[in-house]
Formats: sequence, C-alpha cells, structure tokens
Amino acid sequence: MKYLKIKKEGYICWVYLNRPKSLNALNTEILKELTEFNSSLNEDLDSRVIIYTGSGENFSSGADLKEKQKPKTKLEAWRKNFGKPAIWSFLEVNQITIAAINGYCLGGAACIASACDFRIASDSSMLGYPEINLGINLNWLGLPLAVRLIGPAKAKRIVISGENENAETLLKWGFYDEVHPKENLLKAAKKMANLYASKPPIAAQMIKRSVNELTYSGDDAIMHMDYDQTLLTHETRDRKEAIMSFFEKRVPEYKGD
Repeated sequence: MKYLKIKKEGYICWVYLNRPKSLNALNTEILKELTEFNSSLNEDLDSRVIIYTGSGENFSSGADLKEKQKPKTKLEAWRKNFGKPAIWSFLEVNQITIAAINGYCLGGAACIASACDFRIASDSSMLGYPEINLGINLNWLGLPLAVRLIGPAKAKRIVISGENENAETLLKWGFYDEVHPKENLLKAAKKMANLYASKPPIAAQMIKRSVNELTYSGDDAIMHMDYDQTLLTHETRDRKEAIMSFFEKRVPEYKGD
C-alpha cells in the first residue's frame, strides 16, 4: 500500500492514513486502497478490531481538492465515484471498527469516522463538513450517517453551517464516544479496542451486522442521488468562486505530496 500503513498487534489491526505532508488528504489512490483493504478484511480471521487513524498531526483534511485529474466527461466522473464505495466498505467490515481522530477530520474524513462503529478523539481535534463552502451538498453517505449519530437538528447545524466543531461539543452531541488528551489518544484507542477484542468474535460481529442492517439498510435508496447532484452543479459560478475562496482561507497548511 502506498498511502496506508498497516500494523497488526494480536487481535488489533492499526490502519494509518499516510499522507502527512498533505494532511492525509483523500486522493483517488488512498480511497481505492481503503476500499481494497476493507474488502480484504473479510479474509482476515485473526483481527477482531480495526483502528483507523492518521499519520502525523491530522486524521485527514478530507477529499483532495488539489488532486490533478485528467479531463473527463461527467458520465465518466459519475461512474468513477470512489468516495461513496469507500464509505460503504467501512460499513461492510465485519470486525469492530474504531476511528481515532487526531487534528483535523474534515469532509470525507468525517464520513469515514461516522461510518466506523466507535469514535475516539483528541481534545484538540476539529471535525466539520466544509462541502457547503465549496458550493456542493454533502455526499459519500455522510448526511444520513451524521443524522444517525447526532440527530436532525445538530446534523443540519454542522452540515449547513460548514463550520468545524471541537471535541468537547461533539462528545456532548454523541458524535464521539470518548475524548482524551492528544498524547493519550492512541493508548486510549488501544484500551477500547482491547475491550471489544476480548469478546467472542462471532457474537460480536453478528450483533454489529444486525445493528447495521437495522440502521442503514434504507440509506442507499434515499441517498443514491447525492453524488449525481454534485456533478450537476459542477460548472456553476458560485461553486467555482467557493472553491477558490476555500483554498485561500481554509487550507493554508496543505503542501501536497
């Protein structure tokens, strides 16, 4: 894997998003690698808990808007939507999944976190959905996942405002399960993982699958048009202006690979 770092410790598997110079931005390749890795976990009978985190100071700044792509038609772009399948791949992992969130967790990265079974964050982390500031709606199944975690009113607040929320607020809302000092994040994540790894794996994974079916079974039917709407608004003037403003004001740290 080029952009993922995998480390196994007994029943626990650590997955690091590994583009630290780019704030672990989600380019096409890392989305493909995540999808392929998550699918491969179906053959992994040893790992019981998967912990996803970010190398360096951040979980991820979200979709890589600076990624250089070859010109493509809207039809080709529609068929090559790698974000939504990546999020679905998290929901389909049999093992218990934990997102250990450090630093920024924005946009598509917040979708990844919400697709995991549990979320544990550092007290200095910031999470948000800046898509509206780019003139687009929230897709990648992010909207129903947010609604499930924090309810409709707070989901509207965080998604429509486009503002980042701190860890303390998200813990109160129920988005996060635990918050710890930055230096204790991975230790706390391992402690949480050890708890679930100690449970009988068949029972734990069957319970997880049943809960997911009860919770998410209708989301794809409702949200099948989310990415389509993004494509339809691709050439609008307000979206182009929003993207330029975003890079000037919101991502000054981005350096690229």
